[in-house]
Order: sequence, then C-alpha cells, then structure tokens
Amino acid sequence: MKLSRRQFGLRMALVPLMFNTRPALVKSISKGQVLEPGDTIGLISPSGAVFNHGPVDIAIEALEKFGLKVQVSRFLKSRYGHLAGTDEERAAEINEMFANPEISGIICLRGGSGAARILDMLDYSSIRKNPKVFVGYSDITALQLALFKKTGLVTFHGPVGISSWDEFSRNYFAGLLFENQLMNFENPPKPESAWVQTKHRIRTIHTGKARGKLLGGNLSVLCGLLGSDYVPGFKGSLLFIEEVNEELYRVDRLMSQLHLSGILREIKGFIFGKCTNCYPDRGYGSLTFDEIIDHYIKPLGIPAFSGSMIGHIDSKFTVPMGVEAEMDAEKGSFKLLETALND
Repeated sequence: MKLSRRQFGLRMALVPLMFNTRPALVKSISKGQVLEPGDTIGLISPSGAVFNHGPVDIAIEALEKFGLKVQVSRFLKSRYGHLAGTDEERAAEINEMFANPEISGIICLRGGSGAARILDMLDYSSIRKNPKVFVGYSDITALQLALFKKTGLVTFHGPVGISSWDEFSRNYFAGLLFENQLMNFENPPKPESAWVQTKHRIRTIHTGKARGKLLGGNLSVLCGLLGSDYVPGFKGSLLFIEEVNEELYRVDRLMSQLHLSGILREIKGFIFGKCTNCYPDRGYGSLTFDEIIDHYIKPLGIPAFSGSMIGHIDSKFTVPMGVEAEMDAEKGSFKLLETALND
C-alpha cells in the first residue's frame, strides 16, 4: 500500500519511539552487607595479569590489616597474554565469588584492560540474589556499570588490592564499607603552613547544587561500552569520571562521545576527578584540559567541578555507584544522602 506524505511522516516520527533503547536508571537497587572484622573478602583479577608475587602479597597484607580474611581466587595468578587468565577463567572467578556464601565482599587486585570481554559471561541472576561489596576502579568500571545495569547492585569505585592504601584512602574505604557512614567527599585542606592551596585544588566549572545517583568511573572504559546493553541510564544522575595516560586530543574525543551519545544532556551534575598524565600531543598545539571540559560542560548550565580525589592517584575516595548524593560545585564536594550498604 502506498503511503501519503502525511502517513509516511507520522510513521517516521514514531521510529525513534519504537527503537529508543536508551535504558532508564535501575529502579530496584541492591546493596551488600556492611563488612565486619573477621569477614572473608575475595581477591580477584578480572582484567590485567600480575607477573610476580609482590602485588598479591601486598594486597593480602593490606586487607588483613582491616581485620579481614582473604580468599584468593583460584585463577588470580593465571595469565593469557596481558590478561589475568582466559575470559572463561576471569568470568568464573567473579561468578564463584558471588555465589560463595562464605564470601562477604570482593575486591579487584588491579585494573588494566579486558573486563569488557567477560560481561556477557557473568551470571547476573545469581549476582542479583547474592549482593555483596564489590570494589575496584579503572578498567573495573566496565564490570561496575554492567552490574548496576543488570542487577541494580551498588558497587564501589575505590582502591584495588595493589593501591597505596594511605591514610586518606583507608579512611574513606573504612568509613563506607565498615561503618556505613553518610560520607562527605571533600578534598584535603591545605596544610597550616601553606599560604594558599597548591595541591588537590578544585576548579568550579559551573556553580550550584544538584542531587542524583552517583554513576560513572573511567572515561574511556565508559565510552567503550556505549551502544551496548551494559550501560545504565544516566537520566537525573551525578556523573563522575576520571582518566589516565590519555593525550588531550583523545580526552576531547571521549568527551565528544559522551556528548553525542546524549548522556551529558541527561545528567544533573558533573564531577571530573583527576586526569593523571594527560598531556598534549606533539604538533601544532593543543586545547588545554580545562578548555576541553568547559567546551562540553559549561553550555549544559548544570553544577560541575573538576579536581575531585577520584582516579589513578594515591589518595582517593571510595565512591559508591548507584546511591543518592548531593553535590556542591562551589565547594567542590559531594555527600551521600543514603547509606551504600545494608546494616
């Protein structure tokens, strides 16, 4: 049957509605239990391989100092190229740790790359039935976003096993996972001897306060998942991101991806942590990091700041992904409005 121009126009207008696959934020949130001394935590490596015993020993010692028992994955020291085992092994260790009733929480030994390869091999039904603390950052972002999308599980963008575990990092880790505090995330103040703040400075991009669910992680890992079924909806969220070892033209490309995907138009607030070792490429010059971020964020007119203690740095926040928070762009801080775990 031949369609009139009007009928054809109406059908075409319905196409975006018929094929709009952008997911909404998960309605049913799942939370693990607060950790206690004596609990057993599983140590896994779902991304890059480790090539000697030192990092594993350091991770175990660090976790034991919190009073935790550590159960090492049977595949922790496996290797398949640069990966910590085959895809099947790395997926199996996650599925086994979640299914094991003796395990109270799971922490990743390191990031690297390769986590996205196993997203379609995880047992999300079992994970949904066995919510637990799950901690990591960098490449682990792929797992955290997928777990939130598929199960509603609140996970934690925080130290990995081989992190430095300085006092700042320990306090946020313990305050969230052992004490279930409504944490306030604020950069360290300047030392009393300092005339002005020179380290850990905050830059306000656009003033204001905003509330929403904290979601985000590593910028390039997030962008690598766009278009897949493992990205949660960001509508009404506070987006936090961080990056490492990316030349600035690549940071611009990644921010462009976020813009073109529509995510930036959906968020209520924006927090950029640290862009560690992000330098201009050689050539005719480069936009600065601030110019790149301002180009994409300022026109949104939403509360936004950069410089938060999130990312590939020694002193870092442990940020719960999927819980309600409020940010203050002028102060360069954000605080939880709900607890991240069940007591």
